[in-house]
Amino acid sequence: QVQLVESGGGLVQPGGSLRLSCTASGNIFSMNTMGWYRQAPGKEREWVADITNSNYSKYAFSVKGRFTISRDNAKNTVYLQMNSLKPEDTAVYYCKIYDGNSYWGQGTQVTVSS
Repeated sequence: QVQLVESGGGLVQPGGSLRLSCTASGNIFSMNTMGWYRQAPGKEREWVADITNSNYSKYAFSVKGRFTISRDNAKNTVYLQMNSLKPEDTAVYYCKIYDGNSYWGQGTQVTVSS
């Protein structure tokens, strides 16, 4: 059984920063990709960024240059550093790990508002 636990969400003013964390536990294949998705109210879930176990990362155009994804393989943890946050970044953020199977976290709320 694989479990993903996210943390780090909250309320932040426009222009502010937050750092999300997601730790995976259980039987996970070492060759995997970890990533972040988000879902805003009334919208479909969208991909934000992901990173392979060899640290190759990709970003959605809407967050490139503002968000940074990183991981600690020893801890099975992926991070999302979010800077210059905008109101349109408001969403529930989900982490995902793919090792041939896909596993999702429960989500953490990020609200960007003054």
